[in-house]
Amino acid sequence: MHTPPVDSPPRPPAHRTAARATGILALCSALLLALVAADWHPLIAVDGDISRTTHRWAVDEHGVTQASRILTDWVWDPWTMRIVAAVAAVWLVWRRADWWTAGWLVATCALGTLLQQSLKAAVGRARPIWPDPVDSAHYAAFPSGHAMTATVVFGLLLWLLHRHGADRALWHTALTVAGVSVVGVGLTRVWLGVHWTSDVVGGWLMGAMMVALAVTVLVRWRA
Repeated sequence: MHTPPVDSPPRPPAHRTAARATGILALCSALLLALVAADWHPLIAVDGDISRTTHRWAVDEHGVTQASRILTDWVWDPWTMRIVAAVAAVWLVWRRADWWTAGWLVATCALGTLLQQSLKAAVGRARPIWPDPVDSAHYAAFPSGHAMTATVVFGLLLWLLHRHGADRALWHTALTVAGVSVVGVGLTRVWLGVHWTSDVVGGWLMGAMMVALAVTVLVRWRA
């Protein structure tokens, strides 16, 4: 007796999945922002413990510290990330005549920068201060601009690769590069003593929120 195949449950539309992710990430970002703004003692204590430990390591491990400076100042610098996004936008226009998606990419990166700078000014969190610093940085600490910019740019590029049907090898390579870069830039900022750990986590959360929101808008508009 032949048993008819059982249909798999329908997958939710892409814009609904992205919208739910946006909501969850926005909630987590808002919670962390509130804790940082309120100087919640348990969070401040954990930040301090991690920073003091990593700073001792950074002072002793000169080779790792120098490599971290190169990576954070050149490879994963926010301006490097913006140039990568700009190149991707030019490619979209040149190869696919896709002005709308190129504009969406550039606009999302610009809005991400505006959000992070606005939050830095509003929260005004001081950066770690050391008697023997191994690096320096300007402006307020929360959220980490390096972590947020890398998350936004790599998240958007991964979405575009997925949308345009990248082959398996390219997809896995891009996913690996993105993962290493986003995690790596956050670690270098803490290692160099210019950010608290919660600054980096905040940058990751808000960057992912911007990507999810941008995907929601794009998918709805395309639909």
